[in-house]
Amino acid sequence: MTSEFAAIARILTRLPQPPDSTQVWIGDDAAVLPGPGYGPTLWAADTVVAGVHADLSLTGLDDLGWKAMTASLSDLAAMGAEPAHALVTVAGPPGTDLDLLYQGLAAASREYGCPIVGGDLTGAAVLVVTVAVSGTCDGDPVVRSGARPGDLVWVSAPLGAAAAGLRRLRARAAGDSTPDGLSDSDAEFLFRAHARPSAAIPEGRAARLGGASAMIDISDGLAADLSHVAEASGVGLRLESVPVARGATTDEAMGGGDDYALTFCAPEAATIEDAFDGLVRPIRIGTCTSDPAERTIAGREFAPTGWEHWV
Repeated sequence: MTSEFAAIARILTRLPQPPDSTQVWIGDDAAVLPGPGYGPTLWAADTVVAGVHADLSLTGLDDLGWKAMTASLSDLAAMGAEPAHALVTVAGPPGTDLDLLYQGLAAASREYGCPIVGGDLTGAAVLVVTVAVSGTCDGDPVVRSGARPGDLVWVSAPLGAAAAGLRRLRARAAGDSTPDGLSDSDAEFLFRAHARPSAAIPEGRAARLGGASAMIDISDGLAADLSHVAEASGVGLRLESVPVARGATTDEAMGGGDDYALTFCAPEAATIEDAFDGLVRPIRIGTCTSDPAERTIAGREFAPTGWEHWV
């Protein structure tokens, strides 16, 4: 089998490259193309597969629909863009409750102001939902390759909640009622973080306006996704700490994935803090270094591990 990123690298050799540096094609969170008016148009797509990205014995079809929409919207957030429109393609077995599925899709569409304007329905042995979204940006989108040595590294929220929510859902389904000291509200937050993640659209906008040099959404885990930024930018990472959501573990924060928070780099702390006025302040976690091989946290090396598909 081949890793997801090795497969992408191989596919790239068969496809044309962007005609100029104003466009971004394969290799970032979203494609950036010339727009009809002021600013570029962005395009992103993501796929959610039942049994791979969602266990329907633990969460509902409406949750899967919500997640499919927010996963694509999160890619726009990672560029500092605003949602515009969505196309939804559903392939599924006979008897799939499309009403329930589209209840979740529609709820996320309304929440983020991204109307569903078309798509496709077809049959398949397993449920597969693909959402393609367009977006706009009133300036230059933030790409993965702009970080420089000395830039500060931030995350938009504590991490690991989605993975901890999945762990607790699995334990509950198995009948494990071992007390863990969490309040009902904390436990519900973890469940919702897994079932109904948020797309950090306002935070992405704030990071862009605050001068973020590089950014990515945390879908595969902080260690893996931040390493993508470091590799694209040619910098190293010296992290001081990682903020862990209440009820989660450090391993879940570093490699659990599905948080859809943002991690970004920026040269100036003051401009970022000013840009986030009125929002939950981001958390500074480290610095970019001039050694592209460096990956340390609190002085110890970490591996860029996280969720990765094998194809």
